[in-house]
Amino acid sequence: MSVFSIPNIKLSGLSACVPKHTEDNKNFSLVSEEDRETFINTVGIRFRRIAADGVTASDLCFTATEKLLIDLNWNREEIKVLVFVTQTPDYLIPNTSSLLQEKLKLSKNCLAFDVNLGCSGYVYGLSIVSSLLQNMPGGKALLLVGDISTRTISMKDKSTAPLFSDAGTATAIEFSANHQIHFNLQTDGKEFDDIIISDGGYRNPVSVNSFTETEYEKGIVRNNLQMKLDGAKIFNFALREIAPNINTLLTEKQIEKSSIDYFVFHQANKLMIESVRKKLKVEPEKVPYSLYDFGNTSSATVPLTMLVKLREQLVSQKLNLLLSGFGVGLSWGSCYLETEKIICSELIEI
Repeated sequence: MSVFSIPNIKLSGLSACVPKHTEDNKNFSLVSEEDRETFINTVGIRFRRIAADGVTASDLCFTATEKLLIDLNWNREEIKVLVFVTQTPDYLIPNTSSLLQEKLKLSKNCLAFDVNLGCSGYVYGLSIVSSLLQNMPGGKALLLVGDISTRTISMKDKSTAPLFSDAGTATAIEFSANHQIHFNLQTDGKEFDDIIISDGGYRNPVSVNSFTETEYEKGIVRNNLQMKLDGAKIFNFALREIAPNINTLLTEKQIEKSSIDYFVFHQANKLMIESVRKKLKVEPEKVPYSLYDFGNTSSATVPLTMLVKLREQLVSQKLNLLLSGFGVGLSWGSCYLETEKIICSELIEI
């Protein structure tokens, strides 16, 4: 297990931006009305947010960040780190974080880079930014996390189309002598193709055949530039790995489960999360959900859920939080942190 702690780090602020356009899974025509109701009740997703043409994940993150920096009243010259976690960058090259550094008018002394991670990306991103700030006393950082996953799926594929949404988030992090974050991060690359877009990289470059649609079964039609997701394998993976990952972190860091105010999980599937919650023996009121209204926003689900479901508590109280992300890679991880009256911007819709 990769269990470790990073001292002298605190979260100072949180913001999120989602597209205004909303799709209702009650209108999803690939399956029957009865199947739609079953899907909404079990998977838990009713509405999905779809980015307008020309809007990228970096646009959503930029909008969220601009609002957060105003609310924090941070001096942009003091921001030393910008990490952008996404699987839907603006370009193959250059890195999108460089574009964001310029758009946000940050100092040239700010280091910036992208991280290609999905469902575990927020937890991994926190560990990366926190590690960098260890060598920057007084430093401040931005963790921008978001995806426009709806651009990667086939609307003829009932296994992915009703799941995914678009969102961008920004988290402000700074060096602080009296705080720390504990992590447990894991990877299993042998199951890399459980969630995959097979063409478009340099293993399988784009070709004429990449655009050919294949019907794998009734209601599942896609080409090789669109996401394949093996839902059954991902469900089994989550049931097998997530609870042990969290329990190991809590045991090794001697954290009482009862002391945790909220467990914020990647919003993949309500039945999946409920199964993990029961394995952990956590009370239902300690597990917030945002997927009914916002779907699966990939790397953005954890911070988005924190903002839309815990905003009142985050801005007014001291909270002990357990965050858990899991999925594509396969990659998963959890972290334990304390927050105290942090700045939370109101949700932005564009």
